[in-house]
Amino acid sequence: MGTQAVSFLHLGRDPSRALAYLCYIPPMLRTIIVRRALCFALLFTAGRLLAGPKDKEPAPRFNATTTTGEKFTNDSIKGKIVLLEFWTTWCGFCADEAAFVDKIGHELAGKGLILLAIDVGESKKTVKKYLEQHPRNCKLVMMEDTNLAAMYQANVYPIYVVIDRDGFIAGTQRGAGGEEALRRLIARAGLESESDADSN
Repeated sequence: MGTQAVSFLHLGRDPSRALAYLCYIPPMLRTIIVRRALCFALLFTAGRLLAGPKDKEPAPRFNATTTTGEKFTNDSIKGKIVLLEFWTTWCGFCADEAAFVDKIGHELAGKGLILLAIDVGESKKTVKKYLEQHPRNCKLVMMEDTNLAAMYQANVYPIYVVIDRDGFIAGTQRGAGGEEALRRLIARAGLESESDADSN
């Protein structure tokens, strides 16, 4: 019996032998072993699910120059929270959300938020003509003046990316979600709106 017990302990190296060996174990003992193995597997899985979230992903190295000549890099935004908005002039959802995006950017600027609205894949002439009819109140960046659009695979619009004060990506939203969704996204970087703070 002692030899059988020792050999059983080493069967983990060969699962097929372990299954075959179970046939020789008395039914009562077999049930106990299987139940304990299942309990261990469930506890192990639950432990992994309850473990803290994986480390935040650092924002890719970038550079961006606004239409007014301001320059931004990973180093220059340290200590600030950055909201990147990828948009186009032909995107109806972008037009619908532009007003509250600019409002949030202006409202939270004093708390350290930098809003960069990156137009993707359009000429300066097209954007200038659009802005004459639909002005924006934020820092605008053309795709040719940054490498951000390629880094964040901006191919659906709008896309919002929030970078926290330590230079890590706090959250991403692909597609329109409304004002409250955007405020929640920014809050993930530790910057809550006045209305959010009042409701808590």
